[in-house]
Amino acid sequence: MTHRKSIEIGGRTLTLETGKLAKQAGGAVLISVDDTVVLCTATARDEANPGQDFFPLTVDYREKTASVGKIPGGFFKREGRPSEKEILSSRLIDRPIRPMFADGFFNETQVLCSVYSSDGQVDPDVIAATGASAALLISNIPFEEPIAEVRVSRINGELVVNPTHEQLENADYDVTVAGTADSVVMVEGEGKEVSEDELLEGIKFAHTHIAKLCEFQKEFAKEVGKAKMEVTPPEVNQELIDQVNELYLNDITAILTNGNMAKQERHDAKKELSDRVLTTLEEKYEAEEKEFDAKEAAEIMHDIQSDILRNRIIKESKRLDGRGLTDIRDISCEVGVLPRTHGSALFTRGETQSLSTITLGTKRDEQMIEGLKELSTKRFILHYNFPPFSTGEVGGRPGPGRREIGHGNLAERSLKSMLPSDEDFPYTIRIVSDILESNGSSSMATVCAGSMGLMDAGVGIKRPVAGIAMGLIKEGDEIRVLSDILGDEDHFGDMDFKVAG
Repeated sequence: MTHRKSIEIGGRTLTLETGKLAKQAGGAVLISVDDTVVLCTATARDEANPGQDFFPLTVDYREKTASVGKIPGGFFKREGRPSEKEILSSRLIDRPIRPMFADGFFNETQVLCSVYSSDGQVDPDVIAATGASAALLISNIPFEEPIAEVRVSRINGELVVNPTHEQLENADYDVTVAGTADSVVMVEGEGKEVSEDELLEGIKFAHTHIAKLCEFQKEFAKEVGKAKMEVTPPEVNQELIDQVNELYLNDITAILTNGNMAKQERHDAKKELSDRVLTTLEEKYEAEEKEFDAKEAAEIMHDIQSDILRNRIIKESKRLDGRGLTDIRDISCEVGVLPRTHGSALFTRGETQSLSTITLGTKRDEQMIEGLKELSTKRFILHYNFPPFSTGEVGGRPGPGRREIGHGNLAERSLKSMLPSDEDFPYTIRIVSDILESNGSSSMATVCAGSMGLMDAGVGIKRPVAGIAMGLIKEGDEIRVLSDILGDEDHFGDMDFKVAG
C-alpha cells in the first residue's frame, strides 16, 4: 500500500512516498521536490561476516540522463562509471549517515540513490541525502537517528535554502549542511571571502530547516517503519582487558607522550610493543589451555591508545607530538622546484608534504562537463594524488579513488574564487598536487602548495590562500579544539574540519 507524506521547505513541497516501488529492498523511499524525483533504497545483509570488525557501508548516488530528457554524449550511449559530480554527491550522503548506525552493527549495507526526474533547477544531491536517511529509518536496519541535508546560500543579503543553479551564480557562498534534529554533522562549501560570523549565520539558518525535516522523517517512520534488526553488543571480556592493561598501559603511555618521535618511529615502537604483548598473552593462554582472541586484544589496545591521547589533550592540553592546542607544525615553502613546468611549489608542514605543478593552456584545453545541467566548460582544474608511499605503505595501482576526488574538490573550491577573471587571464589552468608524505591535513597542504604554484606560474591571484585541518575532542562538557591535526588525532578525535581562507 502506497504511503505519502508532504512538507513545505523553502517555498517548495517535499514529498516522501513508500510502498509502491522497490518493495524488496530493506527500505525504499521515493523523495520528490516539485518535478525532481529521487529513488533512495537501503538494504543490509542479514548477518555480518564472521570476524568482521568494521562497518562496510557503500553509498552510490547516480544521475540518470533521461531525468532531464538527454541521451548520454560520446560513443557509449549508456551511463558508465560514476562521474566526478556523482562521486562527490555520494560522499555528501555517506558522511552524515555513517555515524548514525547502531554501535556494533557490522552487516554489509548498501544505499543507492537514483535521480529519475530532474527539473534542472535545483541540485538533487541534498534531496537524495534526506531520502537516503528516510529509507534507512523506515527499513529494518538499525539506523538510530535521522539526518537531513540542505544547501544554503546568501543572495543579495538574503538567506536562501536549496537555491536554484541560477541563484547560486550570484550567491556570496554555497554551503551544504547536514545534521540531526539537534546538531550539525557535516558542513561543506565555498564562499567569496565571507566572514566566519556570516558563515555561522548560514549554518544556523540551515539547521532550522534540517530539524524540521528530521522531525518530519520521524513521523513518517512511525506510520510505515519496519521492526529493526537486533544488534547484540559484544560481551566485555574484563579478564582480558585487565591482562592487556597490565602488559601494555605503561609502555604505550611512554610512547604516546614522547613528543620527539617521528610518525614512522612511533608506528614502529607501537607495533613492536603490541607484537610483544600478543605473543606474551598467546603463550599464557596456551599454557592454561584457553582460547586466545588476538583480534579482541588488538581492539583493547586500540581503545587504550584512544583514552591516553584524548585524556592528555583534555587534562594537559598536550598533543601527541608535544604541541599545544593552537601550535602549527614547522612549515617550509619552496617555489620553482621543477625546471620545465609552467609553475611549481613544494609545501611541507611537519610530516605532510605537497608538490604542486601548474600547467597553463588555451581555451581549447577547457574541460567539458556533461551532467543534468546544461553542457558547460571548466577552465580551472585541480587534481590531487595520494600515492601509498606517502604513508610508507604499499597499495594498489595508482588512479584516483573517491577520497582523492573529494580532497581535490575541496582544494579546488578553496582556490577558484581567488583566480583572475576570464577577461584578465584567458587561460585554462590545471594544478596537480602530489602528496609525497602524509601525516594529516594533506588536502589543506594542497591549498597552500597550489596557491604558491599559481603565483610561481605568474597567475595574478587576488590574494594568497592557505588552509589547515582543525580537530575537536569532546568528553562530557569538556571541549578542546585542535589546530593542524595529525593523522592519529583525526583517527581518535571527534571531528576533522578543514578550513581554508
